[in-house]
Amino acid sequence: MLTLTFKAAKREGACKESYRKFARFKGGVNKWGEDKPFPLLEVLEHNGLDDALWALECCEPIEERDRIARLFICDCAERVLHLFEEKFPDDKRPRQAIEVARRFAIGQATIEELRDAREAAWAAWEAGAAAWEAAEAAGAAWEAGEAAEAAGAAREAAWGAAREAEREWQKEQLRRYLKD
Repeated sequence: MLTLTFKAAKREGACKESYRKFARFKGGVNKWGEDKPFPLLEVLEHNGLDDALWALECCEPIEERDRIARLFICDCAERVLHLFEEKFPDDKRPRQAIEVARRFAIGQATIEELRDAREAAWAAWEAGAAAWEAAEAAGAAWEAGEAAEAAGAAREAAWGAAREAEREWQKEQLRRYLKD
């Protein structure tokens, strides 16, 4: 179980508002104790995903923290991998990087394999970013029209709803790892 303390959170520069919010939840730092550990799952449930992801960096034990963080990141990357693969169906570097990172998290890949996969994934990302910028530049003329304003507003609303749904999925994924 991943835990942290108020002392560790403060030392690492926790946001004052979030720190105070969680301290109130625990009955106060003095009552709970600066050095008494509490589960990261409680931070997720009470303060939310952003605070839990930040607090993950302060958690102990370090090996478990790193394993959970890596697996969670792999889950998130894999969830949007189809967007890359739709544009670049023959480029398997990002998928391979995710697979190696998962294997590394469970002790089945070496640091060298992880480094090689990361370098390949970055190269793929750079190629994809260049293609995305070109597509955005091509779409700039279309966005100049009045119809684009309505489409833009609808797109923003859809993005907002999609973002919220994705954040809920991420929160559930992290919760799943923290309960194991």
